[in-house]
Amino acid sequence: MKELKILAVVVALTLVTYWGVEPFAHSQMHPHVEPADFKFTDVQEDVKDVKALSGDAANGKTLVTTNCTACHSINAEGFPQVMDNASSAAAYGVVPPDLSTAGYLYNADYLAAFIKNPAKASKVEHKFEDGRVHPMPGYGWMQAQEIADMVAYLQSIAPEEMTNKAVFTDACQRCHGIKYADMLNGTMSSLTPDSDIKKYMGKLPPDLSQYIRSRGEGYLTTFINNPQKHLEGTAMPRVGLTEDSQKQVITYMEEVGDTSKDERSELGPKFLIYFVIFAIFAFLWKKKMWREVH
Repeated sequence: MKELKILAVVVALTLVTYWGVEPFAHSQMHPHVEPADFKFTDVQEDVKDVKALSGDAANGKTLVTTNCTACHSINAEGFPQVMDNASSAAAYGVVPPDLSTAGYLYNADYLAAFIKNPAKASKVEHKFEDGRVHPMPGYGWMQAQEIADMVAYLQSIAPEEMTNKAVFTDACQRCHGIKYADMLNGTMSSLTPDSDIKKYMGKLPPDLSQYIRSRGEGYLTTFINNPQKHLEGTAMPRVGLTEDSQKQVITYMEEVGDTSKDERSELGPKFLIYFVIFAIFAFLWKKKMWREVH
């Protein structure tokens, strides 16, 4: 009976700590943020005229190749990069992305909004004030049909499948390295030289090798979808990935930075079973040794 009373006290104190103290501490260290919005509801008003139209990929090809290939490569269509990474970074601040996979990576509504106004769609208007302009010009002057055609073309040339590594490379590696993925050859370093990306972003973007461990999947899910939710005023743009693409990015970060996750998950139940068996033997031993005392 005495042991049960002690157990009850311990359980009560634990519950008070967990339900009374921990939530408060958690709310201070990790304020609540809204879930990731993969519908990009904030751009819907800007693209409603585009969404009402059916895009013509053939015309979109003409528009994209005419307006975009001076800065962007489209390797899938035989349009190589005009300048090397160092020259591109020096000219624009960051290496422009290859557009071959844009239709796979990015939400269609986000793409349309980005073509119209890149700074607004990516939520970095605060970076481009006092005469500073986004390195990519906005095409808001285009007709809605033309933008719909460009999006249709980008979707038509997009691959049906991509590996997790390929998604990370195209979505993140222009700014971020993930050196643990290839320590010897350095092929997973940032594509933009450090000096250029630091000048463009205001600080050097972090290597992401261990971010899955230091931040966690939940944080990354909301942060990648909209960095401003966690760091208001941050220079990191909203990338505009689809839900599936973002999951692939996070999965790749797990593959690189948390290689023992599956082993830990498998080991957990075994440890719990061990503790249960150990607790039974400990109780029986205690009951035997303290029988005369009680």
